[in-house]
Amino acid sequence: MKGIRWLMVLPFLGILGGIPFANKVTPYVLGMPFILFWLVAWVIMTSIIMAVVYRFDPEVREEERT
Repeated sequence: MKGIRWLMVLPFLGILGGIPFANKVTPYVLGMPFILFWLVAWVIMTSIIMAVVYRFDPEVREEERT
């Protein structure tokens, strides 16, 4: 796996690994319980991370040249 592709592990760790630590209801963030905010934030960050991986992956650049 290339170095930049290791970023794709972050959403997996954030969503599944962070749930036991973020499992709280009482603090509300933007009107949502914290656990719901945590999941929504990671869905948005997953999109950003995948865009960064796509942008900087050298194999994609080679395909675009041909």
